[in-house]
Amino acid sequence: MSSNTKQSFMGGAALLTLTMVITKLIGALFKIPIANLLDKEGMSAFYAAYNIYNLLLVISTAGLPLALSRLVSEAEALGHENQKRRVFRTASTLFLTLGVLCSAVMFFLAQPLAALLHNSMAVPAIRVLSPAVLFVCVLSAVRGYTQGQGNMRPTALSEIIESMTKLIVGMVLVWWLLGQGYSKYIGAAGAIAGVTVGTFLGMVTLLVYLLRRRRYRQSYDTPQSRRTILRRLLSIGVPITIGACGMTLLNLLDQSLVQGTLQNSLGLSESVATALYGEYTYAVNLFALPTAFIYPVTISLIPAITAALTRRDYRAAKSHTASAFRMTALLAIPAGVGLSVLAQPIMDLLYFAVPDTAAAAAEHLRVLGFASILVCFMTMTNAILQAYGKERIPLWTLLSGGVMKVVTNYLMVANPAIGIRGAPVSTLYCYGLIVLLNLIAIWRCVPEKPDYFQVFWRPALAAAVMGIAARCSYNLLCRVVSGRFAVLIAVMLAIVTYAVLAVALGAVTREDIAGLPKSEKWARFLRN
Repeated sequence: MSSNTKQSFMGGAALLTLTMVITKLIGALFKIPIANLLDKEGMSAFYAAYNIYNLLLVISTAGLPLALSRLVSEAEALGHENQKRRVFRTASTLFLTLGVLCSAVMFFLAQPLAALLHNSMAVPAIRVLSPAVLFVCVLSAVRGYTQGQGNMRPTALSEIIESMTKLIVGMVLVWWLLGQGYSKYIGAAGAIAGVTVGTFLGMVTLLVYLLRRRRYRQSYDTPQSRRTILRRLLSIGVPITIGACGMTLLNLLDQSLVQGTLQNSLGLSESVATALYGEYTYAVNLFALPTAFIYPVTISLIPAITAALTRRDYRAAKSHTASAFRMTALLAIPAGVGLSVLAQPIMDLLYFAVPDTAAAAAEHLRVLGFASILVCFMTMTNAILQAYGKERIPLWTLLSGGVMKVVTNYLMVANPAIGIRGAPVSTLYCYGLIVLLNLIAIWRCVPEKPDYFQVFWRPALAAAVMGIAARCSYNLLCRVVSGRFAVLIAVMLAIVTYAVLAVALGAVTREDIAGLPKSEKWARFLRN
């Protein structure tokens, strides 16, 4: 495999991972203060709107940008400039049409959508968020085009601008609305307006970038017809879209089933059921955090594997697949273990203004921390199957997980002795089944079979020792310093412990850091 190819994959993944760290830190500055201001009632409305937005967003942008990226990557590898340009124009028209339709659905059907989630107070937030779908559709077309050429910088730039705008606009609006005496549900709509404004500025940034960097390179290739390109985009993108809907669909299904079961089976009022689910959303917010750091890997992985397979460079495709497995294991396993063993201290630290809600959410996070590991592997294994042209397999594994979710949710949440505590357990079972089926599919369908034992045992052992060290150090530190300082020190000690063990056990290889900035300097600390 050429060094340029490796650098393109690893360098792009590293850039997007760094961007994700920055945007998640900004997101924490946004969501944590808002959660302390809105409490469980307001956050329930916030997440109702956000879950609907995410579903429509995934339908309109999740699979098609990856399909666009894949087709552009193929044309780039073959030097077909005319084909690349026609693919982008065809995809842009499709994206714009879907954006208009999905935004209209979200705005004009806000009340029926809120009713499906058994949360009528979410209507204002849903309507305020509706234009963001259109903006992200346009934004995703440009991202898919630039990512297909191996250029991750425009995506990184737009994501940072989007996050900063969301933070500033959202925080100002929620403080002003609550200060004026508006309800927490209206405050949730103000907070989520920051997302809409942020996506608009992100879209403008990418369009300006594209216009300024536009260069015409003469080419004599004959591009495919728009109908053929559209057919290819849909044949690749639709299965990926349905597969990518996985987590979003399951979140919506979870909210609808849990709140419906609490009201219909246990006889709770809408306000009580909404408050209980609002507590659960505090844990869900952190549960989704590790997955965000796997997303950059999948964005870089699909065009990298596609380009390698187009060139018939099967060694490169195998190397990219193995690196993606190792990176996912290195990031996901310690993050999930840390969230589980330090669930209560983390919740107390972040949501100090609502201690009762934080205590209830910590119980959910203990289970969801381990479930977050499975979500990361679901995201990564879906990307591998899609890159190898097996887009339909994630559909069936998602369906299987959904059935598991429905059955276990009903059996546990409807039980008065378990109630809302059954929701995180059903989530764990659901994603566990999906990952198991995906791993079996990869073993059977991918020619270069990964060694699962070699991938998992080192990060798992290092994370287990890290978890014990984190919990023990926190318990000891609580005797000499306040709980807030104790958890911060315990987290830092856990990170150092895991990093040292990962290097000592050989969980990180020289190949994994090839293409990263100053990789030669880091390589001398690694065993292989």
